This record gives sequence, structure tokens and C-alpha cells, in this order.
Amino acid sequence: MKHLIMGAAAALMLTTANFAYAEAIKLEGGKATNMVLLPKFLGILVFDQANEGAQEAHKELANSGELQFVGPTPENSVAGQIEIMTTSGTQGVGAIMLSNNAGDQITPSAEAAQKAGAKVVTWDSPIPGGKGEDVFVAQVDFGSIGVVMADMAHSILGGKGKMAVLSASADASNQNAWIDAMKAALAADPKYADIELVDVVYGDDQAEVSYNRALALVDKYPDLGLIMSPTTVGIQASAKAMQDEGLCDKVKVSGLGLPSEMVSYTMNGCAPEFALWDFRDLGYLTYMTAYGLATGQLKGEIGETFTAGRMGDYSIEADPGREGAKRILMGPFTIYNKDNVEAAAK
Repeated sequence: MKHLIMGAAAALMLTTANFAYAEAIKLEGGKATNMVLLPKFLGILVFDQANEGAQEAHKELANSGELQFVGPTPENSVAGQIEIMTTSGTQGVGAIMLSNNAGDQITPSAEAAQKAGAKVVTWDSPIPGGKGEDVFVAQVDFGSIGVVMADMAHSILGGKGKMAVLSASADASNQNAWIDAMKAALAADPKYADIELVDVVYGDDQAEVSYNRALALVDKYPDLGLIMSPTTVGIQASAKAMQDEGLCDKVKVSGLGLPSEMVSYTMNGCAPEFALWDFRDLGYLTYMTAYGLATGQLKGEIGETFTAGRMGDYSIEADPGREGAKRILMGPFTIYNKDNVEAAAK
């Protein structure tokens, strides 16, 4: 079973709340509530996997309400997410599960949905300011992602060289937090002193745009050694661009990717290392959380612990990266390389 990993401060908060939440709450199935799973946009495999996990939990809990998987197009993600959030709120759904791509712009519509009675549970990417959000289901600790990316860069570059970041969209709060964490890690430890971050660009999580931005980075920085892409679309597009141009010996690719999409690039040396977590588990845990809140079985208070089906017990804690916000920390992630990527890709 996977269990919550808590920071020291959050653990202290949980300890003080143990009198109220001595035992994990067992969620009772069979309660009807309509729920919406809202990804950043449609057409991305990891979001389809999150939906598979949510559908699994929906069936397991025998919720006779409807589970909708709806999202905007990549080209209209920000406005589309706001529109869907607004519409869902007026339809009287019990919970909206959001992977946010609209930054704090989505706050007014999320707060309106809450006032209409919906629970807003973010996953993958939270609302930066925390307003309009009941709790965030975090895949892993955002600070740790920064350290992992810095370590992979150090390993691939041999401790010295130039790297650039190819991210998703400029408004993606998770991407921005991970990049900031990586910058902090690079600055904090002397072992990274000879690694230079030369640029951060955005491919908007569109394959063609990301492909072209990767090539533009190589043209702009002839001595570039690594493209770090903390997005499954960007890392695959970057690796393909380097492979197509015969640049894999010169410019490596790393970041966050799916084994099934990255296996060939890892085995041929274009992307020696990358990391990710299980999006099916993330969708499953998000649904369990949202169902508990929507049916009134969870209050959403810090220190509250519940059993999330096959995944075990999880607790709500203060989000260390967003003052006043709350999170549930899933974990862990896996680093993939030639030793394990083929098995994971099956």
C-alpha cells in the first residue's frame, strides 16, 4: 500500500489533531452524487489514465450519480476550463475535480461553484492562491520534483554544462512550481555550480509547438547539453526533435514522461533518465477524496484521515507551498532509465 509522506511541520499539525481523527474514516459507498473530472485539456494520455483511475473508484464506490470526463481543447485551455467550471457549478454537481491550467484566473468560477454547493478538489495542478479549492491532491511533493530534476541534470551532464527548460504553458501552476523548485535546488547546492540554466520556454503542451521550441533552443544555444521538460508532451516532442535532427549525442532530454512514450528514446540514449508517478492512482485517489467530501463523509479539515480503497490511508495536511491551502500527498515517483523503462512500458 502507498501511504502519505508528510513533512515535519505537517506531521506536527496532524499529531495535534489526532484526538479528533484517531482512526481513518471508512468511506461508505452507494451514495449518489454527480461528479466532473476536468483535466487541463483533452487528448493527453496521462489525463486519460487519470480518468481510468477515477472510473475505477466510481465503480468501486457504486456511485449511481454521473461521472463526467470533460475538458477544453489545448488551444482554448484557459477560457475553456473557466467555462466548464462555471457550467458545472450551475448544474448542481457534487464535486469538480480540476487539473488547473488557468492559474488564479479560475478562482472566481471555482468560488462560485463552491457557493453553489460543489466541492472543488484540484489534482496534478492546483489553484496557486488556494482560493476556490477545498483540497489539492498532490502527486508528489513539489519541492522534491525540483531536486529530482536537478539531480537528473547533474547525472546526464556529468556535473557541468548548459541546460534549458521546455515547459507546458506559462499559466500551469504545477509546472511553474516545479521549475522554481529546480532553480532553488540548483542554487542551494555547490555540486550544481557548473550547471547553467540558460532559458525557460513554453510549448503549451502541444506536440508540434513543443517540437519546434526544442529545435529553436538548439539553434539559440549551440552549446546546449540538455533540455529538461517537466511535461509528458514536451519531453516526448523534445526527444523526437533531437532524434530527427541526429542530435542525441550532443543534446540530451530529461524531465517527466510516460515510459510507454519514452522507452525508445531512453534505449537509444536520447533521454537517458526521466521520472513520473502513476496517473491512474492519482485519478483514483482524487475521486475517493472528492466523493468523501461531496457526500459529507469528509469535512476537509487538516488532520482528517481516510481510507482510499486499494491505496490505503491518507491524511489532509497544510500545503507547505501555499499558505492557507490544504493538500493530500500521494507519492511516490519513479526514475526511469535503461534498467527499468522497458518493463514499465509494457
